Amino acid sequence: MTNQLQKNLRKQVSPYEKSNTKDSIKQLINTIGPFLILWILAYQSLSISYFLTLGLAVIAAGFLVRIFIIFHDCCHYSFFKNRTANKILGTITGVLTLFPYSQWQHDHSIHHATSSNLDKRGTGDIWVLTVDEYLSEPLWRKIAYRLYRNPFVMFGLGPIYTFLIMNRFNKKGARKKERINTYITNLSIVALVGIFCWALGAWSFLLVQGPIFLISGSLGIWLFYVQHTFEDSYFEENEDWDYVKAAVEGSSFYKLPKLLQWLTGNIGYHHVHHLSPRVPNYKLEEAHNNTQPLQNVPTITLSTSLKSLKFRLWDAKNKQFVGFNHLSKNNE
Repeated sequence: MTNQLQKNLRKQVSPYEKSNTKDSIKQLINTIGPFLILWILAYQSLSISYFLTLGLAVIAAGFLVRIFIIFHDCCHYSFFKNRTANKILGTITGVLTLFPYSQWQHDHSIHHATSSNLDKRGTGDIWVLTVDEYLSEPLWRKIAYRLYRNPFVMFGLGPIYTFLIMNRFNKKGARKKERINTYITNLSIVALVGIFCWALGAWSFLLVQGPIFLISGSLGIWLFYVQHTFEDSYFEENEDWDYVKAAVEGSSFYKLPKLLQWLTGNIGYHHVHHLSPRVPNYKLEEAHNNTQPLQNVPTITLSTSLKSLKFRLWDAKNKQFVGFNHLSKNNE
């Protein structure tokens, strides 16, 4: 892809970068409203059947993922035109999704600036080792990496560690506004949980919020994982790395059924989002459909995306993901 083609591609997407206040408010209403209603119904169903509660929790979890997408847009200042409005809404939705707004915004910006860059891994992304790196690691690091890449750990324990523990602490060297925002988020979460436990009972609160949290957290990590870990992905060392290529070749088009696409806020159009983070989620599909060069990006579906579970290492020589079975016993 030549520099001129890259410039033209970004220029074709640029008209979709402006948010629409009416559409943003509409999305707020049809997302947070149903989530609150489902939460109340799930609580009331505790006296009927916990299976009914779990069924409602699954649906509510989908809406919580959608709330996270709104939070995500706010971090890119793409949900509202006004930056302050994005910060306020981002902090509020960050409380609901257990993410400190300023801290995650900082890390996620680095992710966008370094995605698929082999020399700049480590911030805001999933731990990925190349085959050669893995083979050179000491035994304890190999074990740690294998545990990390285990689906049960990544999608089961991952949400618990990331959302409940890691997100509660500021990173070393965090700016003052990041630290303050994290404190505000943490205090708000404690206050909100305290009120619910006082009003409804701690056990009832956990029976409802527990499955919603675990399901939405697992889905969120899965979406992030699969949209950068797929068969025809793109990784390059810094000297050969290209932003546009990283966006359209290193971020997948996750073609989901319409209902799931709606619940996940069109984040399946991840190639468009990485190409232009200022495009609000409700314009991603339109930008994809009306930009011809984007019709040929790597596409995965629900069924084909399951293949990504076997991808563990990046084979830099053959430019593809491979599983641990790719390694010979002699090499290990």
